[in-house]
Amino acid sequence: MTTRAVVAGCGHYLPDRIVENAEFEKTLDTSDEWIRARSGIERRHFAADGQTTSDMAARAARAALADSGRTPADVDAIILATSTADLTFPSAATMVQAELGMTGGFAFDVQAVCAGFVYALANAHALIVSGQVNRVLVIGAETFSRIMDWTDRSTCVLFGDGAGALLLEAQAGTGDVSDRGVLSTDLHSDGRHRDILYVDGGVSTQSTGHLRMQGREVFRHAVEKLADTAEAALGKAGLTGQDVDWVVPHQANIRIIQGTARKLGLPMERVVVTVQDHGNTSAASIPLALSVGQARGQIRKGDLLVTEAIGGGLAWGAVVLRW
Repeated sequence: MTTRAVVAGCGHYLPDRIVENAEFEKTLDTSDEWIRARSGIERRHFAADGQTTSDMAARAARAALADSGRTPADVDAIILATSTADLTFPSAATMVQAELGMTGGFAFDVQAVCAGFVYALANAHALIVSGQVNRVLVIGAETFSRIMDWTDRSTCVLFGDGAGALLLEAQAGTGDVSDRGVLSTDLHSDGRHRDILYVDGGVSTQSTGHLRMQGREVFRHAVEKLADTAEAALGKAGLTGQDVDWVVPHQANIRIIQGTARKLGLPMERVVVTVQDHGNTSAASIPLALSVGQARGQIRKGDLLVTEAIGGGLAWGAVVLRW
């Protein structure tokens, strides 16, 4: 028998404030048509004043627990993927732990920007299959609206806030690709490309920064690297693109999503797309898309999924799992 890290529940949270593209026309030289044509984004959610990443993460976690029928007392660990934690320390994950009323187990943050949830999922999988824990809440949550330069039309229209969460739990499998749960992971990074996507400030530089991006360079790396990592993860599991029921990509830009699907040889009808409603929510985008995809009835128990993401670092990776 093989131990698998199986999705027992999922959930998400989006702030109440919805910002349509037209709102940016008041302050920037841009338009709804321009934003849609270049990104596929129509609207996004922004956190309320005083609303934090850990607050949104806790709400998504509660939704995932409710979906699974579990309680916080059943959880052994929390891994929170975020680049926009509430404080320098402690971790936002420990704040979620406290908010949920968990007095046992452990919690920590993972910072791999938009690839953060893939990294967190890989870590949760490793903890479960090694026998260290039985259940892990894996959360992606971001308040990117707090690091935007509102004069830069090339970046500030692209991002949104939100959170998504999965509860993974140990279950016995047969060891073949028919098992539910995580079947393979594939992670990469290359720090030589730091300057094409970064925030120009931080604690050790004693400055407050904003997101900076070279969009064309990011696009060039994204399509190639996302397709390659997805194929690598599928290969590790002994699968191909033709075995996939759904691609659930990082929701950064519709053109990147379409380009990656083409390279994988998959039609867009087999891709879960939410970027039009959420914008790029960085580490939150994949769990948000998983939760929305399940709620829509697209993703069903037993479906084979591949999910992939790339973010600042550059950091990128993919996970293959059966729902």
